[in-house]
Amino acid sequence: MCGIVGYIGSRQAAEICLSGLRRLEYRGYDSAGVAVIRDGQLQVRKVVGKLANLTAALRESPLPGTTGIGHTRWATHGKPSVTNSHPHLSCDGRIAVVHNGIIENYGELRNQLEAEGHQFRSVTDTEVMPHLVEKYYQGDLREAVRRAILDLEGAFAFGVICADEPEQLIAARRFSPLVVGIGEGENYIASDMGAIRPETDQVYVIGDDELALITPDDIELTDLELNPIDRQVFTIPWPPEAAQKSGHKYFMHKEIHEQAEAMHACLAGRLSNPDEPIILEGLGMSEQDIRNLQKVVFTACGTAFHAGMVGQFIMESLAQVPAQVDLAAEFQVKDPVVLDNTLAVIISQSGETADSLLALRDLKGKGARIASVLNVVDSSIARESDGVVYIQAGPEIGVASTKAYTLQVLTLELLALHFAEVRQSAPPEQIRALKAALLAVPDQVAELLRREPEVKQVAARYYEMDDALYLGRGINLPSAMEGALKLKEISYIHAEGYSAGEMKHGPIALVDPELFTVAIAVNGQVYEKMTGNIQEIKAREGPVIGVANDGDEVIAQQCNDVLWVPSCPELISPITVAIPLQLLAYHMADMRGEDIDQPRNLAKTVTVE
Repeated sequence: MCGIVGYIGSRQAAEICLSGLRRLEYRGYDSAGVAVIRDGQLQVRKVVGKLANLTAALRESPLPGTTGIGHTRWATHGKPSVTNSHPHLSCDGRIAVVHNGIIENYGELRNQLEAEGHQFRSVTDTEVMPHLVEKYYQGDLREAVRRAILDLEGAFAFGVICADEPEQLIAARRFSPLVVGIGEGENYIASDMGAIRPETDQVYVIGDDELALITPDDIELTDLELNPIDRQVFTIPWPPEAAQKSGHKYFMHKEIHEQAEAMHACLAGRLSNPDEPIILEGLGMSEQDIRNLQKVVFTACGTAFHAGMVGQFIMESLAQVPAQVDLAAEFQVKDPVVLDNTLAVIISQSGETADSLLALRDLKGKGARIASVLNVVDSSIARESDGVVYIQAGPEIGVASTKAYTLQVLTLELLALHFAEVRQSAPPEQIRALKAALLAVPDQVAELLRREPEVKQVAARYYEMDDALYLGRGINLPSAMEGALKLKEISYIHAEGYSAGEMKHGPIALVDPELFTVAIAVNGQVYEKMTGNIQEIKAREGPVIGVANDGDEVIAQQCNDVLWVPSCPELISPITVAIPLQLLAYHMADMRGEDIDQPRNLAKTVTVE
């Protein structure tokens, strides 16, 4: 959840760290800090609040020095405060640590260290680490970090520096992302490649229970027994400007507008002609494996879970395989049944989502084959999967996921169609029509983005209201839930996504003129039922925003406002429906004056349970 950056070289470390932290602020903005070694001493600046406060503090009181670590925090243990912010120091102030993750046995370790005379300043779990390193330090920082890690339980990524060894930066990880950036006469660490992409496109991806000893001219990777690790250099596949706003007010707005191009990239090499079979390299399944499938389990968190709901629907509809979708967090409290020939599809933008990674391990331990749908290459989930299909969305920085969601849905559509082709479980003419529709989707999305001014006009009529209901049925129930999630997480308008079929079972009691409803009523098998639900709401004087296909006069007459989408097969419609819902949420939040890229209490990548 938190962001980590470190630098060692000949340039000013505080400037490099601060620049990297700006690209990581989506990971946390409760507090921030930097520690730098200068003239044999550690100097620290820490602030509460967003990174602008740290920028101001460093402008007023600079930290010169060429070895340093920085951190932006999303609080787990201890409220946001200067004392609880990172970097944390040892008792003697000679060792500094930044940390992402949760140390599960910190209470026990803290009691032990306090009994040995160590004095703690914060209430965080992180602070046990600098004290453990101090306890074990005898002139060899890597050895002290190694011994400290052996005492830890939980998830972590660490950056550690010591005033006694200013030419060293130590990094280590377990279950939390961390990379080492490779420069010339300088090197870096970061919890996300995007933080250091303007500096380098060459990185080592650190594995679980691995250490990196980093100097300006060398990087040594070892396991916890100090056995050398020969790791292939990974080349970051996107240009430095991909992590810039490029003239947009917010990253979320930029990423909404990148969706058409990203969809072309997702389809490239996989589907180019409706008369040719779909090719999914990296899936790791033979045609016989696909024919033998008895069950498919989709699991994910948040927005990716909504994509998984679409995946379940189309997998059963097209491939005729029994499918289920589960929230990854709920795997902690249930014992899922894994049949022979079960495929588990793990969906995650980052590939580092803690609950999804734990669900993967549970399912894999029970014999399921793992195929992941991911955006970030060489992530933890990717490394532990039997096969991976990348969505090709490019970096997504806005906390509220947009292009990752539609690209996940598009990829799951390809997966289900591929299975249907191999299993011959759907009529060839239906498969061909759906493939043709998918090929048309990028251009339809481009058209929807050109309609943004119309969506903005609708947003202007509702943004002052404080409650919303999003309704959908069938394959667009997930669309309603995702639309409500987008609105609530960036505008703080209370919004709920429901099955329209459940209206009479409770939610209709909420309908009044002060609550607006967004009703997804595109053409398909549930269209008539949706128009009936809209009439029920209108009869109770509830304002309705319809989402309907171009030219639908029935919906135009029934609804107060309409967000129009081009016609496409109902099984494909969750992709096109998502675009106006994203724009509606964006503009309502912007009109309310909210900080869209940094919604309160949220971070982009949830790497802790």
